[in-house]
Amino acid sequence: MSQFIHMLQSFVWGPGMLFFFLATGIRFTIKSGFFQLTGIRIWLGNTLGVLFQKQEVRKTGEAHAMSQFQSFCTALAATLGTGNITGVATALVFGGPGAIFWMWVSAFFGIMTNYAENYLGIQYRYRDEQGRWIGGAMVYMERGLGCKPLAVAFALCCLGASLGMGNMVQGNAMAKGLEHAFQVPPFVSGVLCTIGVAVVVTGGMKRIAGLTEKLVPFMAVLYLGGAIGVLFVFRKEIPGAFALIFSEAFGLRQAAGGVAGYGVGQAIRMGIARGIFSNEAGLGSSVMAHAQSDVKEPEIQGMWGILEIFIDTMVVCTITALVILVSGVYEPEVFQHHIAKGLEAIDGTTLTGMAFGRVIPYGEQILAISTVLFAFATIVGWSYFGEQTAYYLGREKGAQTYRLVYSLLTLPGCMLAPQMIWELSDVLNGMMAIPNLIALFFLGKQVDYGRRKT
Repeated sequence: MSQFIHMLQSFVWGPGMLFFFLATGIRFTIKSGFFQLTGIRIWLGNTLGVLFQKQEVRKTGEAHAMSQFQSFCTALAATLGTGNITGVATALVFGGPGAIFWMWVSAFFGIMTNYAENYLGIQYRYRDEQGRWIGGAMVYMERGLGCKPLAVAFALCCLGASLGMGNMVQGNAMAKGLEHAFQVPPFVSGVLCTIGVAVVVTGGMKRIAGLTEKLVPFMAVLYLGGAIGVLFVFRKEIPGAFALIFSEAFGLRQAAGGVAGYGVGQAIRMGIARGIFSNEAGLGSSVMAHAQSDVKEPEIQGMWGILEIFIDTMVVCTITALVILVSGVYEPEVFQHHIAKGLEAIDGTTLTGMAFGRVIPYGEQILAISTVLFAFATIVGWSYFGEQTAYYLGREKGAQTYRLVYSLLTLPGCMLAPQMIWELSDVLNGMMAIPNLIALFFLGKQVDYGRRKT
C-alpha cells in the first residue's frame, strides 16, 4: 500500500501539476497588478485595520453568518496547523533548505489565488431553506461555471482530503509530539482527541467559530513566542540560514563546493508541495469558511484570504525553518543516509522539538503543547470544510454521517505511520486541486480587485 501511494503521489504531483498551481497564481498576480505588494496598505487596512475599529465595517447583518474575524480564524485554524511545524521540517529533510525558497515562491503567487477563490466564494454563495449561507468552491463550479459534475468531483475529493490532511495527518503529528515529549501512548492521545473533536463538531458552525477565534490567537502567540526566543539566542546564525536557503534553492552551494545536495528539482517539488499543504492556496478548501462571513463585498473577503496566506507561510513557516536551521539540529548527511537506506527519516515534530529544547527549558514539551493546539485547531477547521461538502452531496443526512466518520477516524490517524499519511494526503490534495484550478481558469475573468481606501 505504501509503495502504491508513493507511486500515485509522484504522478499527481508531477511537473504538470506544479506548473498549473504556479501559473494560476501568476495569472491573478499579473492581472491584479501585483496587488499583494502594491495594495498592501489597502488589504491590511481592510483586515487587521478593522479589528481596531469599534465594529467591523460593511456587514450583512445576517444572524446565521460568522463575523469576518471568525470566518478568518476558522480558515486560518485549518491552514495554520502542523504543516507549519511538521510540514516545514519535512520539506527540509526531503528537499533541503532550498525548498523553503520555493515555498515562499508558491505562497507569494498563491496569495492571489486565494484572493480569487474567496472572491468567487462570496459572489456565488446562496441561502438554504433555513437561511444559512451555502458556499464553497463546489458552489461556484455549479452556479458560476454551470458544471455540476465538476462540483461533485471537487466535493468528493474534499471529503477525502478532510479525512486525510485535515484529520489523520494532524492527529498523527500531535500524537508523535506527545509521545516524544511526555511518553503519552498514541492510543491515549487518539482517544482523547476523538472525544474532543466529537464534542466540538456536533455543536455546529457557531461552536466551531467560537472556539477558533479564541484558540488561534492563543496558539500563535505560544508557538511564535518560543520560536522567537530560539532565534534570539542564535541570532548571529540567521544571515547564514538565509544564505543557505537561497544558495541551495538554485544548487549554487553544491556547484561551488562540490557537496552532495538534494537537487534543485527535489527542492522545488518539496517546497511547492509543502507550501500548498500548509496554506492550501489553490485547493479551494478555505472558501467554505470564508463564504460564511457577514461581509457584503467579495473584495473584502478576498483580502482576508491574502492575510491568511501571508501569516501562514510568509511568517509562521519561515520562522519554523529558521529555528531548525540556526539551532544546529539540521543534519542533512544523517537525513540523506536514512533516505538512501530506506529507513524512516526523523519525524518533523521531533526535529522541531529538538530545536526548541536547545534553548528553552522544557522546550520539547512546549513545542508538543503547541503542536496539540495547532493540530486540534486544524482538525476542527477541516471538519467544517468536510461537513459543508457532505451537506452539499447528501444534505443533512450526509452531514450527520460525515460528523460521525470524521470523529472516529481521529484515533487511527494518531497511530498510523507518518510518512504514509503524508504521502496519502499529498495525493488527496492534488486530486482536490484539479477541479478547483479548472474552475478558476474559466471564472478568473470575473474576479475584481478592490483598491478602495479604508
